[in-house]
Amino acid sequence: MASSASTQRQRKDSMARNEGEKMEIMPLGAGSEVGRSCCHMTYKGKTILFDCGIHPGYTGMAALPYFDEIDPSTIDVLLVTHFHLDHAASLPYFLEKTTFKGRVFMTHATKAIYKLLLTDYVKISKGSVEDMLYDEQDVLKTMDKIEVIDFHQTMEVNGIRFWCYTAGHVLGAAMFMVDIAGIRVLYTGDYSREEDRHLKAAEMPEFSPDVCIIESTYGVQIHQPRHVREKRFTETIAQTVSHGGRVLIPAFALGRAQELLLILDEYWEAHPELQHIPIYYASPLAKKCMAVYQTYINSMNDKIKSQYENSNPFNFKHISPLKSIEQFEDVGPSIVMASPSGLQSGLSRQLFDRWCQDRKNACVIPGYVVEGTLAKTILNEPKEVALVSGLVVPLNMRVVYISFSAHADFAQTSAFLGELRPPHIVLVHGEQNEMGRLKVKLQAQFAEQNVKINSPKNCQPVEFFFKGEKVAKAVGRLAEKTPDEGGAVSGLLIKKSFTYQLMAPDDLHVYTQLSRGSIQQRLSVPYDGAFVVLRHRIEQMYDGVEHVTKAESQTLRIHDKVTISQESNEHVVLQWVSDPVSDMIADSIIAIITKMDPRLLTDANGLPKIEEDLTVVQSLLTSLFGDVKVDEEGKKLVISVDGVAATVDYTSRSVECDDDNLKERIKSALHRMHNVLHPLAIES
Repeated sequence: MASSASTQRQRKDSMARNEGEKMEIMPLGAGSEVGRSCCHMTYKGKTILFDCGIHPGYTGMAALPYFDEIDPSTIDVLLVTHFHLDHAASLPYFLEKTTFKGRVFMTHATKAIYKLLLTDYVKISKGSVEDMLYDEQDVLKTMDKIEVIDFHQTMEVNGIRFWCYTAGHVLGAAMFMVDIAGIRVLYTGDYSREEDRHLKAAEMPEFSPDVCIIESTYGVQIHQPRHVREKRFTETIAQTVSHGGRVLIPAFALGRAQELLLILDEYWEAHPELQHIPIYYASPLAKKCMAVYQTYINSMNDKIKSQYENSNPFNFKHISPLKSIEQFEDVGPSIVMASPSGLQSGLSRQLFDRWCQDRKNACVIPGYVVEGTLAKTILNEPKEVALVSGLVVPLNMRVVYISFSAHADFAQTSAFLGELRPPHIVLVHGEQNEMGRLKVKLQAQFAEQNVKINSPKNCQPVEFFFKGEKVAKAVGRLAEKTPDEGGAVSGLLIKKSFTYQLMAPDDLHVYTQLSRGSIQQRLSVPYDGAFVVLRHRIEQMYDGVEHVTKAESQTLRIHDKVTISQESNEHVVLQWVSDPVSDMIADSIIAIITKMDPRLLTDANGLPKIEEDLTVVQSLLTSLFGDVKVDEEGKKLVISVDGVAATVDYTSRSVECDDDNLKERIKSALHRMHNVLHPLAIES
């Protein structure tokens, strides 16, 4: 039975250790889907939320991540990778309408564009969504709560260290690396390892994370070479307008739009025969968007920065802004790039409804489209389509898909993970089938490296267990000399979050905001007996007692910790600098003095009073052995040391214990205590 109990105790201890080292990652959105990116992570009592988006295919509360699965008030940090709606558009709701009280971070460019994009999203949604999640005032309120972070800048919040790398994808997009107690997690968000006409490629972190949470949007697909895609794009548009047709390009207001505008403006400049055909950038944000892009030229690639030295590459020569459909003179061929990219509302939907029945027209879809949107529906070339009015009409316009989406394809993902070599991979932001295919190929790629690959669904937690080592780094004077092997190093051990430093006391103010202090204790205790008797009792209790005689008083110094001085015939004074050992010595001396009254020492028969002694003995034994309790009958003491129990009968001063060493230690302590408490008692 004892062996079984021991095994169960070990199992419980092991489970407790594992529980303390458990990391849990759970997608609240973008789990086996694309849209409403939101990933919840907990480790060592710290909680991080990555991204806070909506699902473009749904409206109202249905578009939100599964916030009801978590307690927002427990989140320490929320990190937003970029401004796209599926990564940032539920942020106003989360900040203003939940119990979240943590801190929010994004890059400078992301914050600037977030405000423009979310304000526009609210305006567009007013006409198409009855159950609005938030209003413009909610968006504006969030601006003061959002903090900015530079690329490669290290921040720390409640013991959570994090920094970010360039992710490509769109202006300001970041990959976040989070470090908790030495365990690192990389969250890529949407990223691209291909440099395009204006953005840098995603950076490669300088070291491998323990866990990589990575997008899987394109699964095992391989993008066509860039020059091939550009040629198809420009030729499709040129052919359509040359035959009198109109071209609709549904795109995000910011991101791919700027890339495609650079391509179109360059192509029109090279083809004078097309320059009479107008190109419109149909977004209420057009002018503001361009201002933001011009502000952050230095965040772009070398090609754009070089061009900017001569002229602004975003001052397009052949492209005009278009704020609303009312301003649009729809006469003859034209090209209109309009948001949103999913054709679910706004200018792009209005133009689609107007042009979709004409065979001369074309709709060029330039990037990934989400399930549940009209853009996704028309890729399957249905014969009919429902207009916003509810009328069902034939779909005659040509639908062409040419991917300029700045998401990594399989070649990029495979190479990125191959170089990064994380032991754990979590796939998010991908349709279930695409994600499944990617998981199979990655498992084959890392078969010999024992890499664990997970592809959780929404609200499905993934658990990891890490064995963290506690290492104290010697700093300052303690680090000046390497200690001898087996030698002792003495200093102050300082814990900050999950890091430990060992330093000399004099260096405390250098490496921390702490300062040393001491508490000088002085206590006057009534005592009218002979000082020599008190001295005798204390010497029986402690070995290191020094007697100092002064002209005005007598003084005892115990272990250089506590001094006792007889300053009058009615009291003695104890003085010491407060610390655990000195406090214990002082407490025991006070207990000795308070028991010095002869009337309290014995009963009517002249024998020691056991009841009064037990309280003092329990206190003294507790200071020596820790856990000491009185039994149910109130006559015995039970001592527990590292799982070994001992029972003390103070009446007979007998000790019952299976551990002989512990038994002898307790008997020796009891003997000294008895002599101190009853030095004049006759041994029976």
